[in-house]
Amino acid sequence: MRLELHKLPIENVCWGERTHVKDRTLVIDREKALAVVSGDSRFASASLELARPGESVRIIPVKDAVEPRCKLEGPGEVFPGVLGHAPRTVGEGKTLVLEGAAVLTCGSIVAFQEGFVDMSGPGAAYTPFSETQNVVLMVEPREGLDQHEYEAALREAGLKLALHLARECKDTPAEKVEVFDLPSVGEVQKAHPELPGIVYIFMCITQGLLHDTYLYGADVKQTLPALVHPNEIMDGALISGNCVSACDKNTTWHHVNNPVVAELYRRHGVDLNFLGVIVTPESTTLAGKERATWYNAKLAAQLGARGAVVSEEGYGNPDTDLCMNAKKLEDLGIPTVVISDEAAGTDGKSQGLADATPEMTAFISTGNVNEMIEVPPMERVLGHPEAIAHLSGGADESLRKDGSMYVELQSVIGSTNELGFSRIGCRWI
Repeated sequence: MRLELHKLPIENVCWGERTHVKDRTLVIDREKALAVVSGDSRFASASLELARPGESVRIIPVKDAVEPRCKLEGPGEVFPGVLGHAPRTVGEGKTLVLEGAAVLTCGSIVAFQEGFVDMSGPGAAYTPFSETQNVVLMVEPREGLDQHEYEAALREAGLKLALHLARECKDTPAEKVEVFDLPSVGEVQKAHPELPGIVYIFMCITQGLLHDTYLYGADVKQTLPALVHPNEIMDGALISGNCVSACDKNTTWHHVNNPVVAELYRRHGVDLNFLGVIVTPESTTLAGKERATWYNAKLAAQLGARGAVVSEEGYGNPDTDLCMNAKKLEDLGIPTVVISDEAAGTDGKSQGLADATPEMTAFISTGNVNEMIEVPPMERVLGHPEAIAHLSGGADESLRKDGSMYVELQSVIGSTNELGFSRIGCRWI
C-alpha cells in the first residue's frame, strides 16, 4: 500500500479575500470558512479566531485539534465515515497536508474533560499546539442540547473546517512529498527474513460517556481489535471523539501524526519489520478487557511478531488494559515495550499506575500528569477562562485575579501524550 503525503508548510495564518497558501502563509476567507460550520442547527453561535506561535493568547477549553488535509488522488476521503461520504478505506494515493496548521475546537462540553493551550510563556512548552498556526473554532450550543449531541456537532464541525481549508488549497503545488509504501505482511517478512517483526498495539479510549474513538466512523468500543495498515492511521481513518483528560488524549491531529507509526516506518527494513497496527479498545468491564487483550495477543502471534509496542490512552481504568496486554504478549514469548504517562501525585512519589504486573519490564514514561506549573496571564483569552475551575488538573483557586493560573500538567492539551508526542523525556545524570 503506497501513500504520498503532499505537504505545504504553513508558517503563518491570516484573514483574506480567498482561502489559499502564499509564501507559506495560510490566507483564509473568514466568512466562507465560517459558513462551512455556522449552518448547523445544533449551534446557537459560532465564531473563528486565529492564534499564532509566540502570541500572548490562551485558548480554553480546547476539545480537539485537527490537521487540515484532503485527498488529491486515490480512494476515499480523509476522515472517512464521519462527514457523510462513503467510508472507503484510505491509506493509498495522494493526500494534501497543510503542515504546521491546525483547527482547534473550543467549547465547554463536559467540564473537567477538556484543556487549555497557551501560545507563549511556560505553558507553551508542554503542548505541540503552541507551535502550530491555529484556526480556533468557538461554538456555543443551542439551549437544551444534549452533551453527546454537542460533542458530535463540535467534532464534525472541526473536521469539516479542516477539510474545507485543505480543499481550498488543492491547486498549490506541494513543497515536499513523503512516500510511505509498505506491502503485505507476507511480502514484508519475505523481503527481510533476518529482521524481527514488530507489531504496534494502539490502545484507544473507548469507555463511553464521551470517552470515544472512531475507526472509519465506527465506535471502537463496539468492535473487536482491528488490524489496520499504518497508512490508514496516517490518512485519517482514526478520529478522536473523546473528552478525556487533556494531558494524554489523542486528538485527531495526534492520530495522523502518530510518532510511533512514523518511527516504526523509519526503522522498517533497517533493524525491524513493521507488521502493522492493531487498533484496540479499552473496555470498562473485566470481560471486555480480557476479550480485547487476548485478541491482541492472538493477532500478534498470528502475524509472527517477535516484539510489540503498546501505547496507552488515558490512565486509571486503562492501566489494567495496559498491564493485561503486556502480560499476555510476554507470556507468548513476545517481548513488549509499553508507553504511558503516570499519575504519581504532585510530589511524584506515588504509584504511577493504578495497576501493575511483573511481566511489564520495559516501560517508557511520558511524564507525571500531577506535576504543578504556573502560567502567567495572557493579553487575549479565547473561550472561557473560568472553565479552569472544572478542568481535570484545575480547581476553583487555579485562576487568579490577574489572569495567571496554577495548575497540574493534566490541564494542558497534549502535555503527557502517551504516543510520546511531547517535550517531556528523561536524561542521564
